[in-house]
Amino acid sequence: MYVGSFVLGAQFPGQGQGEALHRAVRSAEVAEEAGLDSVWLAEHHFVPYGTCPSAVTLAALLLGRTRRVRVGTAVSVLPTAHPVALGEQAALLHLTSGGRFTLGVGRGGPWVDLEVFGKGLDAYEHGFPESLDLLLRWLREPAVAARGERFSFREVPVVPRPSEALTDAPGPEVVVACTSPATVRLAAERGLPMLLGMHAGDEEKADMVALWRRCARAAGRPPEEIADAGHVAAGVCQLADRRQDAVETLLKAMPGWLKQGLDAHVTVDGRRRAMRDPHAYTELLCGLHPVGTPRLAGDRLAATAERTGISRFALLVEGSGDLAATEDTLRRLGAEVLPRLR
Repeated sequence: MYVGSFVLGAQFPGQGQGEALHRAVRSAEVAEEAGLDSVWLAEHHFVPYGTCPSAVTLAALLLGRTRRVRVGTAVSVLPTAHPVALGEQAALLHLTSGGRFTLGVGRGGPWVDLEVFGKGLDAYEHGFPESLDLLLRWLREPAVAARGERFSFREVPVVPRPSEALTDAPGPEVVVACTSPATVRLAAERGLPMLLGMHAGDEEKADMVALWRRCARAAGRPPEEIADAGHVAAGVCQLADRRQDAVETLLKAMPGWLKQGLDAHVTVDGRRRAMRDPHAYTELLCGLHPVGTPRLAGDRLAATAERTGISRFALLVEGSGDLAATEDTLRRLGAEVLPRLR
């Protein structure tokens, strides 16, 4: 089982953006010190929900500051990026980090980002498969041309080529954020592992893994690829000597951050959004994920792995909004939870 941290650079009420980013960077460094396996970086634009606008840029910084831990994006939003530009960045990080970079990609949402970056709503609603396939070709072929609806250009050489890395991996790992059956099928047909959101319980995650396996088999993916797919489950973690204390810490801090952050999202076409109740959502997350004592956390992660077949976790540990508390949870994860899982 592999356990990592999920870093949003969340800006809590009363905090500055620089403070949020400092906590993000420091928590990633502590994750390596504590013995965690990975650090996953979120990407958001124009909202305090997450203050990192470029997960791949922050990944470059953290790969330079660490030596062992794997660093991934969770996720780089394809509809607001050019897949070739993102592919070049991913190849560069793969080569220069010794293969420690994972590229997580997703559709994002129908936000005003699409207007600002000139991509349009169609890039979100219909363009993701074309962008994903162009990105994968860039990471796997020596030269690439495009003749699609959104991207059309003459053949150009891939520089740098990911396969030139001095590692066994031919290129960076790619995972796809999945929240719908259509995206599950898309990932499965291409043999790409899924990143599943923290709002989903074990039953929903198990159903999505089962659907992925069925679709992968139907697409003719190799049996060993299907069996070894390293799906990732996002979650929340807060540790304390008593479960009540861990829950109370999150209930005091997370609703204010969630309300401020989620309210700031603006849709590109003015469509109405159904908003979760921040307090009820925090309670839901506390019930689904390893929030409590180290023993409870280990048992919950092990149970999720057994029920779903998922072996990799990306845990949000900054839910207190406090750097010292975040560091404490990371160190306890490494010292008191990971030994129970291994």
